[in-house]
Amino acid sequence: MASFDETDVKLLALLQSDCKKTTKEYALHLNLSVTAVYERIKRLERTGAITKYVALLDKKVVKRSFVVLCHIKLIQHSKEFLLQFEKEVQKLKEVVECYHVSGDYDYILKVYVEDMDAFRDFMVTKLTVLNHIGSTRSSFVINEVKHTTAIELGV
Repeated sequence: MASFDETDVKLLALLQSDCKKTTKEYALHLNLSVTAVYERIKRLERTGAITKYVALLDKKVVKRSFVVLCHIKLIQHSKEFLLQFEKEVQKLKEVVECYHVSGDYDYILKVYVEDMDAFRDFMVTKLTVLNHIGSTRSSFVINEVKHTTAIELGV
């Protein structure tokens, strides 16, 4: 497990906020040399703390603002059924997150589609045709209260 000093924590927060700034801009903010910041970023990448850099899309602009949480219960909990479901769900472009969970359901999927019609089409033609699904329950997001990709760290 990696340990982070105060400067690493600040740098990671800056990168999570805006990773398109220049190394020089981070260096000025952190009161470090450009080389020191560059080396820290490379170390954070090498150790796996930073896994990738991405562009975050506006769901409304790309017409995927209808957000649904689908709870899935499989008919059986064999390793084969679990692995098959996980493999198949990864192919569904509408599913942006999938969690294997404890409790009444086996999986929770986060689905982005354009509207209710698109969700119905997704359910009928893609999700419920997967093997080994026993039941589903869907919850529709009324309002997104908090959504972040940032992980805050403390020293």
